[in-house]
Amino acid sequence: INGVIDYTGTLDSCLLETSELLKTSLGVDDITASSICDKFKRKLFQETFDPSAGRSIDEVRVGHWEESILEAAGSRCPPHSLASQCYYLWKSSRLEFLSLSPEIRDLLRELRGRYKLLLLTNGEAQTQREKVEAVGCDEFFDAIVVGGEHAEQKPLLSIFTLCFNMLQVEARDCVMVGDSLDTDIQGGFDAKVRATVWISSAAAALPDGSVTPDYTIPTVLHLPDVLQRLR
Repeated sequence: INGVIDYTGTLDSCLLETSELLKTSLGVDDITASSICDKFKRKLFQETFDPSAGRSIDEVRVGHWEESILEAAGSRCPPHSLASQCYYLWKSSRLEFLSLSPEIRDLLRELRGRYKLLLLTNGEAQTQREKVEAVGCDEFFDAIVVGGEHAEQKPLLSIFTLCFNMLQVEARDCVMVGDSLDTDIQGGFDAKVRATVWISSAAAALPDGSVTPDYTIPTVLHLPDVLQRLR
């Protein structure tokens, strides 16, 4: 399963407090503070992280803030400490926005009473583990696998095989549920699971050349209907 952890706020919302810190510390206007935050977002989306390089993910992202402040504020660039403050304020705010709704919690409790559940997520290990801890979802899963802790991530077959082995199940008896066609659904298809379920609230048409999910639902709350059809 992937796609059960929801944001109750957007990335922009998480940056509001950081923007205020920038305006106070640098004496800049809204436009400059917004420019710094936009630059940070672009660096975040373009980020590549190599743990063998000797820098932690926290250090890399503090660097994003430092570069963004320098690029937008120029000579007003403050010491490294402000970049660090911006990062940890943004990070704590972002984790606070993560949540499992009561309805999803009830669903997971119900499903775990009948099935083996595994949460499989791509991403850098520390970042993803912090999200899992912030949400407090350990109790709902038999196992949690973070791609960044292994040699390969979704959609590659090896990490799906690892998951099957951890649960002691066969691929043909598994259902892959996720909100990414490229990683979740393609990975499940390649691993030859019994069915793939795509969570797509937008109800958009499939992109050209995309893998076709067996089922499409607007929210994970509709998953029991699919499982009933598969019985």
